[in-house]
Amino acid sequence: MPTERWVPTTAHWGAYRAAADAEGGVRVRPHPDDPAPSPLLGNVPGIARHDTRVMRPAIRRGWLTGGPGPSAQRGRDEFVEVEWDTALDLVAAQLDRVRVESGNEAIFGGSYGWGSAGRFHHAQSQLHRFLNTIGGYTSSRNNYSFGTSQVLLPHVVGSSAAVLGYADSWATVREHTDLIVAFGGLPTKNLSVSPGGVTRHTSAAAAADPGVAVASISPLSADVPAGGRWYSIEPGTDVAMQLALAQVLLAEDLHDTDFLSRCCTGFDVFADYLRGETDGVAKTPEWAAPICGIAADDIRELARRMTSGRTLVTVTWSLQRARGGEQPVWAGIALAAMLGQIGLPGGGFGHGYGSMADVGDEGPVLWLPTLPQGPNPVGTFIPVARIADMLLNPGARYDYNGQRLTYPDIRLVHWAGGNPFHHHQDLNRLRRAFARPETVVVHETHWTATARHADVVLPATTTLEREDLGAGRRDTHLTAMHRVLDPVGEARDDFSILSGLAERLGVRQRFTEGRSARGWLEHLYDKWRDQLGAQGHELPDFDTFWADGELRLPAMPENPPLVRFRADPEGDPLHTPSGRIELHSATVESFGYDDCPGHPVWLPQERRGPLHLIANQPPTRLHGQGDVGAVSRESKVAGREPVTLHPDDAAARGITEGSVVRVFNDRGSCLAGARISERVRPGVAVLPTGAWFDPQPDPQQPGQELCAHGNPNVLTEDVPASRLSQGCAGQRTHVDVELFTGPPPEVAAHTPPPMHRA
Repeated sequence: MPTERWVPTTAHWGAYRAAADAEGGVRVRPHPDDPAPSPLLGNVPGIARHDTRVMRPAIRRGWLTGGPGPSAQRGRDEFVEVEWDTALDLVAAQLDRVRVESGNEAIFGGSYGWGSAGRFHHAQSQLHRFLNTIGGYTSSRNNYSFGTSQVLLPHVVGSSAAVLGYADSWATVREHTDLIVAFGGLPTKNLSVSPGGVTRHTSAAAAADPGVAVASISPLSADVPAGGRWYSIEPGTDVAMQLALAQVLLAEDLHDTDFLSRCCTGFDVFADYLRGETDGVAKTPEWAAPICGIAADDIRELARRMTSGRTLVTVTWSLQRARGGEQPVWAGIALAAMLGQIGLPGGGFGHGYGSMADVGDEGPVLWLPTLPQGPNPVGTFIPVARIADMLLNPGARYDYNGQRLTYPDIRLVHWAGGNPFHHHQDLNRLRRAFARPETVVVHETHWTATARHADVVLPATTTLEREDLGAGRRDTHLTAMHRVLDPVGEARDDFSILSGLAERLGVRQRFTEGRSARGWLEHLYDKWRDQLGAQGHELPDFDTFWADGELRLPAMPENPPLVRFRADPEGDPLHTPSGRIELHSATVESFGYDDCPGHPVWLPQERRGPLHLIANQPPTRLHGQGDVGAVSRESKVAGREPVTLHPDDAAARGITEGSVVRVFNDRGSCLAGARISERVRPGVAVLPTGAWFDPQPDPQQPGQELCAHGNPNVLTEDVPASRLSQGCAGQRTHVDVELFTGPPPEVAAHTPPPMHRA
């Protein structure tokens, strides 16, 4: 029997070793130096050859026979498999027709997603490079994860990188921090993952036992690290508690007036708001207590405790994925500024601890090998979470970060490496939006809902079926990602697919620059190696690196912007209009947005259902990736995504552990499997994201559809965080839950759609 060949690779959930088995499947084992490997590795063996793999190019029958045009049959039609040349000829012809008839602005290059941890076979970069070679495309800006903060932070601290790119490591926190005040908690389940992967998972262990006191402010006790104190807050009311903490510091003269005068501007405006001089309401703990559900004495005691030592105020990314999502971030910065510790090791403000493995990781901050995309000749863009608005409302005007913009008229959508039917909100509305373009082209590995809503589906390889270079932000290693398996079916990598389209459109040389995929890996590595060599770092040549399988990234000196600024505010100012931290922004105020005024404020939200639904990240997969894997499938309840309820809420509805339940509101409904736990606050339901969307007729609601699998984005609202950011607001919504009586429909999301051969 031949010896198994174990080779290195990496994924969003970490570096690992893989080998093909005798049956053509794959076996995995953790990286030998990883102290806390991600459990998500258990999903890998079941993914590559799952029944839902897209095996051949496939075209929706209605588009193939009737030609391009809007169609409500997307997501409902059967598919016809065709030869690669046929598929590429058809796609190239439509790209050419649209750009000639309507201009390149009519092409939307989607490709938002986590298609691969590899730096070359990064689907978004590949597609955008290709579209730029044929004249450009309408693009998207920012991301779903922390897109609201990406727009706000430059107004407050001069750049988003000042906060998001230079978080103190957990080792620094252990050494210097006395108290972590964590709004949104410290959910260690998220610390398995980062966009480029993690070689050594040290953050999860450090966050679970930070060695410092933790005040975890969350409606979920699962977000509380061992030994931390749980402040069980009403969802969506963190800002009220932040303002009350700030009011105590102000009223009791516990704020750092020297730091505020030396490093900040606008504190006088914010202080007037805290006192109630602008709206007649002082933001006292007594005011906040009935709003957020935390006792006034507990708020006051925590505020005083925050001044007794080095305190890190941190806000998870989840809190800014909501209406008014700018406010908890801005209020958190204001609270940290009042403590006067911004720019000190282990103190000040953090954003994303508990949200991603690279926040608090100990690897170097350095440039990594990246495929150049080239300039986009088309200047039209949308904020990433406004895709349904764009498709449904061509020509409509909207606000964004002080600008008044217009949605383009999109005729062709080209998507690779992402799944909007996972990321986006109000999926029934998104289905209507996807019915509008003339053509939707998708590169996909599996028959996800996005593939099922396409006209042309081009089968793409998984990471295991190609070579690449892999490393994450603040990772410790660059990984040589060796190929483990031969491509499944007729799958091709995105570079090969796009090279074929480029050849048909006369731009192959511009797109490929005459290089093969392996040639690009060598080129990107050598260019990166030369750059680091000029900085005094000696690295092996490509062949040695590839044979070794990885290299340890060199240590890089760090000089974080906020540390430099604190040391010399006049000589090293921030990139804000004042050069300081702007607790009141005249720029933002000048925009006149009632949903994002010029300083942190409490924006009460209307309650439109008996239960708060929290659509958080699952512990068993990354977004929707791995939903067909063993770890994800084993987490299902009655074959569906689990929804967790407090015992009191379950008992009031006659729901018991394992029941199939209907979760619903005025946007839609889904089925889920009930779990009962006191680890959620009463009045809260938790339904993680990522169950593959499975729209089916509702047997109890004639003429209606439900998601039989439990995707919460049939329930979340497709509205922006504010007119400032137009960011995703899908973290929370309001629902009710009821026992589902009668036989529930079988889950079909993990079964391929009807398929025929041409």
